[in-house]
Amino acid sequence: MRLGGDQVRPLTARIGPEGIGLVNGNSHRVAIFVYDGVTLLDVAGPAEVFKEANRFGADYRILLLSPTGADVTSNLGVRIAVDGAVSAQPAFGTVLVAGSDRYPRTSVPADLADAARTPAAVAGRVASICTGAFVLAAAGLLDGKRATTHWRAAHELAARCPTCRVEPDAIYVRDGTTYTSAGVTAGIDLALALVEEDHGPDLARGVARALVVYMQRAGGQSQFSAPLQGPPPRSPALRTVTDLVTANPRGDHSLGALAKHLNVSTRQLTRLFHDELSTTPARYVENIRFDMARALLDQGHTATRAATLAGFPSYESMRRVFARKLSISPAAYQRRFSTARRAG
Repeated sequence: MRLGGDQVRPLTARIGPEGIGLVNGNSHRVAIFVYDGVTLLDVAGPAEVFKEANRFGADYRILLLSPTGADVTSNLGVRIAVDGAVSAQPAFGTVLVAGSDRYPRTSVPADLADAARTPAAVAGRVASICTGAFVLAAAGLLDGKRATTHWRAAHELAARCPTCRVEPDAIYVRDGTTYTSAGVTAGIDLALALVEEDHGPDLARGVARALVVYMQRAGGQSQFSAPLQGPPPRSPALRTVTDLVTANPRGDHSLGALAKHLNVSTRQLTRLFHDELSTTPARYVENIRFDMARALLDQGHTATRAATLAGFPSYESMRRVFARKLSISPAAYQRRFSTARRAG
């Protein structure tokens, strides 16, 4: 499989000449750092975004680099033909470090970390896709910075990089010129955000529509909905409560009402939520209502109507939740993230 460069090798595939971009003073060179065991979608997803952006007037040149310049084998066993070694390439505008499911389980080899550090040291911006954050961390590139990765590996990343502030909920995080993203498809969100940064929202929206994906989700948007955060409660009583809230977010789900439904004290119910879900009853209800409001906005409901149907006491209370979780208002969310879906 070939995703970059200018020559085709036998038994390989490539992005195509329309997606590489001309090599001139205006080209933005994007290096994707790959290695044995790399997750294939971490490579192909962002590369496809940059390739598609070229059809809309951008000029990205995509190159795949490995530590030694040798071709690598992906996690699916697909051979990826590379364009060279990291040490053999000049400075890049963007360096993307793809992830692998190996490195949350094992330490990143020193030579791999050193190889990733080489192009990152002179790049305009550095980004990781999913567990590529572990490579950046091993290279010392996340020290003292905010970062994210796949939610299942977030605790391990925090343990390995104690100076990082890991944000396990975020789709992607920007800290200066360093970017990290969550699970594999979040690499597409991040690539769209980089394209928007370079060329504006109209071009990025065109790319999203062409690829039939959502306009990129906000970086602070949760990686998953509240009911999917971890396994279901072990306690039948707590499962009864969470099912009740999920089935009817508009109901009276005050702490007292929920405790009365189970015939337990508010203190006992609060302890159940803390012990099994690491949250409070109020925050759980808020998350469920937030997910429902977001879905209603996606469907075209007004912000006021979405607040009512989702069970928020008022539009203002919903607005505060959106501001805290996404750093944007419900109206701004609807404009940004539903335009491409309606137009497509």
